[in-house]
Amino acid sequence: MTAPSSDWVVCVDFGSTFTKAALVDTGAGELLATTQHRTTLPGPTGGDVLDGYDACLAALEQEHPGAADARTLACSSAGGGLRVAVLGNEALVTAEAGRRVALSSGGKVVVVLGSDRASGELAAAFAETRPDVLLLTGGTDGGDRESVVAAAAEVAASGWRGPVVVAANRDAQETVVGLLADVSHVVADNVVPRIGVLAPESARRAIREVFLSHVIGGKHLSARTTRAGQTFASMVRGATPDVVLTGVELLAAQLDTSVPGGGVVVVDIGGATTDVHSVVVLDPEEAGLSREVVATTPVTRTVEGDLGMRWSAATTAEAAAEAGLALPADAVRRAADPAYLPEDEDERAGDEALATAAGLLAVRRHVGRSRVVLSPEGRVVERTGKDLRAVELLVGSGGVLRAADPARARRILAAATGRDPEGWQLPEDPRIVVDRDYVLAAAGLLALDGDAARAQAEHLLCNSLSRWR
Repeated sequence: MTAPSSDWVVCVDFGSTFTKAALVDTGAGELLATTQHRTTLPGPTGGDVLDGYDACLAALEQEHPGAADARTLACSSAGGGLRVAVLGNEALVTAEAGRRVALSSGGKVVVVLGSDRASGELAAAFAETRPDVLLLTGGTDGGDRESVVAAAAEVAASGWRGPVVVAANRDAQETVVGLLADVSHVVADNVVPRIGVLAPESARRAIREVFLSHVIGGKHLSARTTRAGQTFASMVRGATPDVVLTGVELLAAQLDTSVPGGGVVVVDIGGATTDVHSVVVLDPEEAGLSREVVATTPVTRTVEGDLGMRWSAATTAEAAAEAGLALPADAVRRAADPAYLPEDEDERAGDEALATAAGLLAVRRHVGRSRVVLSPEGRVVERTGKDLRAVELLVGSGGVLRAADPARARRILAAATGRDPEGWQLPEDPRIVVDRDYVLAAAGLLALDGDAARAQAEHLLCNSLSRWR
């Protein structure tokens, strides 16, 4: 039976390795079908990123006639995703704030530079790291102006032509904009408006705008239109990690928690990186126990570029060995052959050990620690980083978890939970599930498509969550 085309939407993630597509009935809030195809990037012999999309669409059409005529919403990390350079003032304050904002915006942070950079280092960093966008921070509102003004002048002199997202001291914005007159730029609110406050949302929206207007077309991944007349650029709503984090925020809202520290954590174990997304209710009474220079925010994403199942398998094994964790003996083989798939129980056990290490280490890096320290007032509890101990829901994502049977997937994720004797603030007793159908990305895409679509995304998540296991 064919549903009205207005109720059907195809949600697509153009990934670095695979293009994943989901057919959603927005009226019923149901996921009808999913499929994937290896991402088809342009090369010496031709090719177009939409070739893989066409293959996905054909598979959906075969199962559900009419799918090929549905509207498509997409996110993308193809062609290297979104590469962000951060230029701030103090390395521990505005530069660190900028790094966190860039990560929450779905970017891969390729370089972070503070005011201690050497002469000529900025231009050299641009040439070496090839960022897609520069996030310029510096100074609290009403505070230091000179540093960000000097940084803007250096950017203009470096030959960099943008785009730049300016998220610095508002009192310096007019001068900074004048210095960047010949550089493509967007102005956002200051990410550190005052000491101890991190305000990422305006800069996050600006980076998304830059990604859509400059980066997607600039990567030249497609030169044609789809059967429905859409271009690759017209489909894409954001960078994949940004869209997934939007889905995680929506999921956290469905939990309707009022418990401080409650919320959701998503651990996405990929071939090259392991991402951790968290959305929690912060406890204002805990603020005095923290020694963080840059404030913790309810919504956080971290990316561990040395932790992964294939390209980063060797460095995952090294990090696991340093932490005293079990690891497969043939991790190097996995790194040398990214297409490797386990064929027997021993090889599946090896993948399990690698995934367990990647997940646990990534969550440890995402959270903070709780320790008893001596102070002038005596022994006190000092906490750093994000406290996830009260989180109610832990969601696993990534190919290794989707391919695993439920018991194996649960073992992998459970390793990153429980009371930790070393003080890591891990989720202590969450419900553990796996997003096997990549619903979070689909929900995030719908949520970015307007208020009505946001309600549809909420419906989709509620229906899906009840079936996740």
